[in-house]
Amino acid sequence: MSEGFFAGAYGGDASRLPADARLECKICWHVYDPALGDSAGQIPPATPFAALPDYWCCPECGAAKQGFLLIED
Repeated sequence: MSEGFFAGAYGGDASRLPADARLECKICWHVYDPALGDSAGQIPPATPFAALPDYWCCPECGAAKQGFLLIED
């Protein structure tokens, strides 16, 4: 992980994330849940975070997906 990322941030390496991993935006705390997808971004349910397109960003505040933090259950 790069020093430029918060502890818990996946840092752009989504290959290590489990398919059902939920992540939250470090700015507005919006949670991306793969079970729900993102209707605003036309991302269907069952889409893992790792499969989101590079241009995808937080639907609430527009933050880049690289800044999302892994929610550890």
